[in-house]
Amino acid sequence: MSKTLHLHLNYEYFDAINRGEKTQEFRLAEKWEKKLEGVESTHIRLYRGYQKVSDNTVIDLPYLGYEVIEITHEHFGKLPVRVCAIPVGCNNKI
Repeated sequence: MSKTLHLHLNYEYFDAINRGEKTQEFRLAEKWEKKLEGVESTHIRLYRGYQKVSDNTVIDLPYLGYEVIEITHEHFGKLPVRVCAIPVGCNNKI
């Protein structure tokens, strides 16, 4: 049985992934590293916010793990932060 990692994204990030412009989803390592550590997921399901599930609001991808990196991004503030970078390139769609 496959185990799926479920992530809800802001509309702008979901849409960018769907257009192929965004290839990684970032989650703060402080919170997410423990959640993802040892995860045996085989798939990842991305949701466009908390909308009703449809072909336009869900992306299913293989789960390829994550890596911890340091980035500066407006969503997390002005200072560099450690994040879990999860590959979400749509060229891997299921």
